[in-house]
Amino acid sequence: MTAATRTALQIRIEAFTFHGDDAPVLRDAALSVTPGSLTAVLGGSGSGKSTLGKLLAGWLRAGHAGQFRGSLELGGTVLEFRGVPEDPRINPAEWSRRVAFVPQDAAAMLSSVRATVAEELAFGLENRATAREDMLRAVERTAARTGLSHLLDRDPATLSGGELRRLAVGCAVIAEPDVLILDEPLASLDAVGAAQVEALVRGLCGAGTGVVLLSQAADRLAGEATRWTVLDAQTAHDGRTVTAAGTVTAAGTPAQLAGSAELERAGVIGIGGPGGIGPNILGSGVAAGARRSGPVPAAVPGPGPASLELRGVGFGYAGDPRRHGTGAQDRVLRDVDFAVRPGEIIAVTGPNGAGKSTLLRHFNGLLRPSAGDVLVCGRSIAGVPVGKVAASVGLLFQHPRDQLFERTVLREAAFGLRQLSGKAGAEGKARAALAAVGLAGTEAAHPAELSASRQRLLALATVLAREPAVLALDEPTVGLDRHGLEALQGAVDRAAARGAAVVMVTHDLDYARRNAHRVLELSGGSLREI
Repeated sequence: MTAATRTALQIRIEAFTFHGDDAPVLRDAALSVTPGSLTAVLGGSGSGKSTLGKLLAGWLRAGHAGQFRGSLELGGTVLEFRGVPEDPRINPAEWSRRVAFVPQDAAAMLSSVRATVAEELAFGLENRATAREDMLRAVERTAARTGLSHLLDRDPATLSGGELRRLAVGCAVIAEPDVLILDEPLASLDAVGAAQVEALVRGLCGAGTGVVLLSQAADRLAGEATRWTVLDAQTAHDGRTVTAAGTVTAAGTPAQLAGSAELERAGVIGIGGPGGIGPNILGSGVAAGARRSGPVPAAVPGPGPASLELRGVGFGYAGDPRRHGTGAQDRVLRDVDFAVRPGEIIAVTGPNGAGKSTLLRHFNGLLRPSAGDVLVCGRSIAGVPVGKVAASVGLLFQHPRDQLFERTVLREAAFGLRQLSGKAGAEGKARAALAAVGLAGTEAAHPAELSASRQRLLALATVLAREPAVLALDEPTVGLDRHGLEALQGAVDRAAARGAAVVMVTHDLDYARRNAHRVLELSGGSLREI
């Protein structure tokens, strides 16, 4: 058996069920990874891709996280699981030496206790007693491969979402594992960052590392995989569509599966087919989202002032040299003039670290300008408490977990509405908002039980339920499958139709051009229309 055909990691799943659940989340699935191979597991939200990745990486362990029936093989050692107490146990420390995993929530990969990017990269090597000279060389080499060399002195807590994702990938590859598993690795990345991660993956495969890509998009990187496996959580039964465990519905080469009914049904983005999804990935570098049946509805500005206006806004972080590399104030925003009318949808794009999230946080007063003024519905918010501004400006954070805290999905969507609409009115608005984003039927679930993409839609529902005058959406498309993108698009259109002004930050320029009246780029602290 040659190195190219030797199995590095293999899993066979009869069923995996989380403790406390009645039904398995994965069933009848198998995957084999050989050294140097790139394998893509494609599927929509809730199909079980992240669960599969965590099982492969030893993050979910049989008996500890749930009941597992099947087998795992790593480097020729086979572990058989029957869902009984006598099942073998995985040593997570030893497993992690050979299998690295970058989750969809990149922050979960990081220690959160290191003061700089360089220290975060070195953290795993320090725990393995790596010699200092070797460790420093590995940090420099990995930083160069992931585009982090200019950020080594920065505090990880100050990084943008895209920079944070590249750091998580760097922490995973610095120890040169046999297998690397990447869950939505291109999410939140600008074009430069995505190209760096793509080049890194190619280099790792060329050096013999087996890479598994978990994605809801058949994008350029997935198109380079030697094999696709399609997972789906929906199955047709007696003429109805019912929820079932994630199962493999198709497997083959990209050429065999591109445009297939299985990919279309799973909600995978970036395929050709009857759903109107954008160009086939084999000829395109960008994964397309849900395509409109017509042009963006025309904005019909109502009477009165702009819903949101920035006049000469300037802002810079100061006082912490770890934030931007100097002790002097770094001007993130420079004399920004910007206005959004009722019913208008504006998209803001720009490179990672340009200050897009910083811009959005000025809308509701979470950040205050060092120069200029912010007006909401014609009135300055200078000195107005954030809680009061939030009644008019709804902000969707880039990381949904930052704004989810209730015990059920319904309570989350209804939080704060009782004071505005009474108990009955609050529940009605909450249910309507959940239905608007495709989450009807999940009201009793705990938010933490939802997939990452559904958590994003839930966070959006909490914003929509309050019907604010301004919607500020930070990377709302990240992690969404085609069905989720369609729900997002419908919710935004309806909000604009009732007169809300919408500003969404996104790196998906194709999606922005199809779904916004204007597209602006933030670069060098200034906004310009593109």
